[in-house]
Amino acid sequence: MVTHRSATGALCSLCVVAAVVAGCSGEPEQTAEAFKPLTAKEQVSSVVAVGKDFRVSWSVLVANPNPWHFGENVAATVIGRDEQGREILRRREPMDAVPPGRTVAFSGMVTATRRPAKVEVAIEAPQWRKAQRIPSAFKQFPLTDVQTVKLRDGQYLVSGFVIDPFRKPASNLRVTALLRDRGGRLLGGRSDFVDDVSAGGRQRFVITVPGVSGKVDPERTTLYVAPWGATAGPYEELVKAGLVPLHTVKPTTPPFSKDRDTHVSSFE
Repeated sequence: MVTHRSATGALCSLCVVAAVVAGCSGEPEQTAEAFKPLTAKEQVSSVVAVGKDFRVSWSVLVANPNPWHFGENVAATVIGRDEQGREILRRREPMDAVPPGRTVAFSGMVTATRRPAKVEVAIEAPQWRKAQRIPSAFKQFPLTDVQTVKLRDGQYLVSGFVIDPFRKPASNLRVTALLRDRGGRLLGGRSDFVDDVSAGGRQRFVITVPGVSGKVDPERTTLYVAPWGATAGPYEELVKAGLVPLHTVKPTTPPFSKDRDTHVSSFE
């Protein structure tokens, strides 16, 4: 006869055995992953008077040290302070998703009613999302014919072509140019958008960078290209389409009149 107490004891014993088996099965516990935060590796800003207001331009270089996860819904908070350290400007600026293990650049412009003596860009904590493809699948967008030219008014013009390496057209890409001096110090930057880049095709970009102080070395200009959007979706859709073949030019020589030796040895 099985009593209630003995049945309960047997059930508890089965629970203990099940717990031990589960613990030895090698399955990891479902715990929250620890992510390394996005870091602002470099940043620069400039302030230019425009009428009664002041135009604050800023650029920041952001690194994602996590090799398998996108940083989504990223935002930067631009803070301006006067000479006494009092906050006179605060503006939250949304940015694009940061790909796994990638360093990207962002640039923006805000208007202040008072001239800031110091401008700082702080990166907020993003939402993390595991990439749907291996990190190497997120190819960077090639650039060609890049030139940096100083204009008469002191501004710099950065131009060139961005190429879509995927089989799907890139509807909207953000191109950010960063200017540096001969020693590599960041002097200024600016972003612009390029629309409707055909699959395997290229589209011209022209970026004007104002308010640059210091001597720019055109050879040190760095450019960063990212699909526009707060989530990984736009980039992942391009990756899912696959890459454009590297060799797309038809051969110009005639085919062989006779195939090479195709004799197969018999081992029978």
